[in-house]
Amino acid sequence: MKAFETFRGVVMPLDRANVDTDAIIPKQFLKSIQRTGFGPNLFDEWRYLDHGEPGQDCSNRPLNPDFVLNDPRYAKAEILLTRHNFGCGSSREHAPWALDGYGFRVLIAPSFADIFRQNTIKNGLLPIVLDEQTVDALFALAGGETALEIEVDLEAQQLRPSSGEPIAFEIDAFHRHCLLNGLDDIGLTLERADEIAAYEQRRQQQAPWLFAS
Repeated sequence: MKAFETFRGVVMPLDRANVDTDAIIPKQFLKSIQRTGFGPNLFDEWRYLDHGEPGQDCSNRPLNPDFVLNDPRYAKAEILLTRHNFGCGSSREHAPWALDGYGFRVLIAPSFADIFRQNTIKNGLLPIVLDEQTVDALFALAGGETALEIEVDLEAQQLRPSSGEPIAFEIDAFHRHCLLNGLDDIGLTLERADEIAAYEQRRQQQAPWLFAS
């Protein structure tokens, strides 16, 4: 997992509450268990005017001009601003894979579904919970003629919008450590590789019959 670094990115405002994981990445794309390749199908049923299928070339599909992801102001956006209960529904890990595949690195909302939030962190995305009043203010800024940019500083736990005052956010120390150091579950385990190897050696001496071929 790539370590999270301070960056400045464009904010895409998705003004919808209770966005479920089937909207984020529809069920037909769950046939693949690869972690990559889902970006073109992010929000597939809202993003395109036709029905999408796995393996389909998305470059020539008709775009929905009314969907915010297709607004030129938000091209290459890296920060998704949305409403309450984002990521509800099934626990499919394909949802954060699709968000990451598109290029989003930060999600901002008043609340996230619990399992979805855990999955985003394990895949290197930063979910930030802010109060509804602050989120409303960011929506007002992001919906202007010029796209809103925000600098995200995880080390300082601070957002610095191109317009307005800095905004502090909270994240627990463990998840902050994992994101800053690029540690997923495998990475955390490998940090203790020497201890694991030492245990295996002791176990072979204590119970050699378990290791007989």
